[in-house]
Amino acid sequence: MNKFFKTVRRIVVFPFALVFNLSALPFRLAARANRFLNTDPEEHPLMDTFNALAAEPQARQGLLDHIEDLRKHLLRIVVYLVITVGISFYFTIPLMGYLSQPVGGLEELQAIEVTEEIGVYMRVALTSGITLALPLIAFEIWLFAAPGLKSRERKFGLFGIPLATLLFLGGMAFTFYALLPTALPFLGGFTNISQFWTAKEYFSFTTGLMLWIGLFFEFPVIVYTLTAIGLVKPAMLAQQWRLAIVVIAILAAAVTPTVDPVTMGLVMLPMTLLYFTSIGLSYIAYAGRRRNESAAESAAPK
Repeated sequence: MNKFFKTVRRIVVFPFALVFNLSALPFRLAARANRFLNTDPEEHPLMDTFNALAAEPQARQGLLDHIEDLRKHLLRIVVYLVITVGISFYFTIPLMGYLSQPVGGLEELQAIEVTEEIGVYMRVALTSGITLALPLIAFEIWLFAAPGLKSRERKFGLFGIPLATLLFLGGMAFTFYALLPTALPFLGGFTNISQFWTAKEYFSFTTGLMLWIGLFFEFPVIVYTLTAIGLVKPAMLAQQWRLAIVVIAILAAAVTPTVDPVTMGLVMLPMTLLYFTSIGLSYIAYAGRRRNESAAESAAPK
């Protein structure tokens, strides 16, 4: 009989418990996120970590757990890409038409190979899918690294995800609206040779350049974050600017599909400006880090 009344009680109470748990869920998640963001991990010197891996089975098991966590994050990233690329299929053809506007539309391009059209379609869909999935990919990377970061570093990394997304989109927009309108007329009018561009070459040139420039636009937020967590110092960046210009020139030559100096110069210009902008942001992050360290030392018991 008692079992019957307990069953009836559970049935009656279940709707109220469900409503209560659903109502409390956002607050529990917020409290859990707050604890996660404001809890510092235990610090272990690097040599002690290596010694523990060699001598302690528990430390080796911890390393295997981290590898398993990495596998799970990578698997979720692949799932995100599959979903976003699948979503991109619905607007890939209009997007191809928009991207081909600098040359007069899709009608001005040609397909020579049998599989060229489907290859171009998949390339544009993949590029669009990567762009859509970028915030989720960045969040998964942050989520994997966050347990080993201090609370301040976790917050910097989390708040940097929206900014990194905007910078990536800004780099792609700069490529399409500023770089391509200048580079394409020069490349197409350098001689009197008739131009019959294939869809494969055009979209490889356009999407590849947009992705690379978008990634280069991430440099300021990366430098700011690395300076804020103490891995980079602004003085080093300022002193090595000549070497940085050489590296930028090499990267510009590597990502530019053509050999003309005009396109390479147009790629180098924003990269150089971004580098010097990164130096300024690095000084700002370094000053904030010094203030926090001074405040921590003053608050520490003597």
